[in-house]
Amino acid sequence: MAQLEKEIWVNQIMEKFYPDSSFLKYGRDFSQLVDNNAINMADAGVDPDVLINNTTYPIPVVQRADTPIRIELDKFETKNTLVRRPEVIQYAYVQLDSVLMGHRNQLQAKTAEKAAHAYAPAGDSPYSPVISTTGAVKGTRKTLTFEDVLALKERFDNMEIPVEERYLVLHPSHVTDLIRLDVKGFKDITDIVNGQPKRFAGFGILQFSRMPLYDLDTMKKIPWGSALTGAFSSFAFQAGEVMKADVLGFCCPFS
Repeated sequence: MAQLEKEIWVNQIMEKFYPDSSFLKYGRDFSQLVDNNAINMADAGVDPDVLINNTTYPIPVVQRADTPIRIELDKFETKNTLVRRPEVIQYAYVQLDSVLMGHRNQLQAKTAEKAAHAYAPAGDSPYSPVISTTGAVKGTRKTLTFEDVLALKERFDNMEIPVEERYLVLHPSHVTDLIRLDVKGFKDITDIVNGQPKRFAGFGILQFSRMPLYDLDTMKKIPWGSALTGAFSSFAFQAGEVMKADVLGFCCPFS
């Protein structure tokens, strides 16, 4: 059985792996730091103090202590799809392209789902806000309101997060909530214009459906892979503080 070179498949899988509409496109790319399936970097130490009208010289010297960090990467693989030469010749469509598209779509969905869970905060804290929705009751949940988004904006303002780095990824039901509140003002807010999402309340607005779940009693994020049920969520992030790295998908023996 002949098999195509692995590098060819990886390049085809990775081509445009992060579409403009995916929140993963707006994370910081650390692919160049990947070594042996891990990212090796350093947690920067404390920033220096600023002296105003200083009269004491020489200015004190403070050594910055950076902490090495090693982040193990998840490995995503797809099950192999067997493609035989006689079948490729018989089919009117390009079977290989179709197979590759299927593998790419599955990898995109699963990596984005895992990343969304990682991006979302574990629970409410001064630097990782978790805000409950306050709108009208719909079924078993309260709907999202513009006031809820503004409350999140204030939390980001208090943390002095740069406006240009703020992104809000909304569950489709939360998008619907806001459209119902103001169809004219919000119906096109998730459009991508010139490679960038439209902005509202300082956030670039994106949409994703496979969101992490939260326990409504504790407002804590339910662990990845847990069988527990909970409430779906939306999440926000600072582009410079989250990361992405290249993903490899192994697939499609060809004979």
